[in-house]
Amino acid sequence: MSRVVLWLGLGFLWAPVLLMAGFAFSDARQPFVWGGFSWRWFVALAGNARLLEAASLSVLVAGGAATLAMLAGGAMGWVLARQGAFRGRAVFGALAAAPLVLPEVVSGLALLLLFVALERLTGWPQGRGVLTLLLAHASLGAAYVAVVVQGRLASMGPLLEDAAADLGANAATVFRTITLPLIAPSLAAGWGLAFLLSFDDVVLASFTSGPGATTLPLLLFSQLRMGATPEAHALAVVMLGLAVAGLCLWQICLRSKNRVS
Repeated sequence: MSRVVLWLGLGFLWAPVLLMAGFAFSDARQPFVWGGFSWRWFVALAGNARLLEAASLSVLVAGGAATLAMLAGGAMGWVLARQGAFRGRAVFGALAAAPLVLPEVVSGLALLLLFVALERLTGWPQGRGVLTLLLAHASLGAAYVAVVVQGRLASMGPLLEDAAADLGANAATVFRTITLPLIAPSLAAGWGLAFLLSFDDVVLASFTSGPGATTLPLLLFSQLRMGATPEAHALAVVMLGLAVAGLCLWQICLRSKNRVS
């Protein structure tokens, strides 16, 4: 019975995705009408400069935001897990976790007001664009990275770090040789999570991006108001294929590592 429920749940999740993927290979102009097998919309996608430009911008913004989030979130997670009780720790922890519980509409409006106030006071940033979008996504991703890193540090305890300090290693050496290698998987996981959150975001981008910073989700959302297009289906299939290829490559690397060890 449990297997039946499991397969029903998987079917409910994957049926819309597979249906959309199937119609991406239809020759018909209408999005959900089968007109025979064709690669027409993949060829049209390759020649759609607007979609490709938005996709490349989304990848660049997501990569930069994930990197900033990894650095800031890793530092916050380390402080919360290793600095013990200090004055203002509860406030610091609440502020670090606030983006996790606040609705994105509230966060987006608050960031918009912050950027407008900074521009009036200092002249920076000049309008909304790629920079404000990157900072907004980094602020959201940092909260997720902090939670992951804090959990990793709390689970492994300070035993190895204390042992290295007892053997004469200074704080920088302990962090470089002990702490950083141990939290590297959590930093990588946080980076990937922050990348996906940034790449998929619509709400924050709606508040903090400008006319010259239209990301792929914003472009697709604006196009879907007039109805789904077959090119969007083709783009979804390409993204799905890249995700599956990445997962397969990851599994191959894990199996190779297990065989070597």
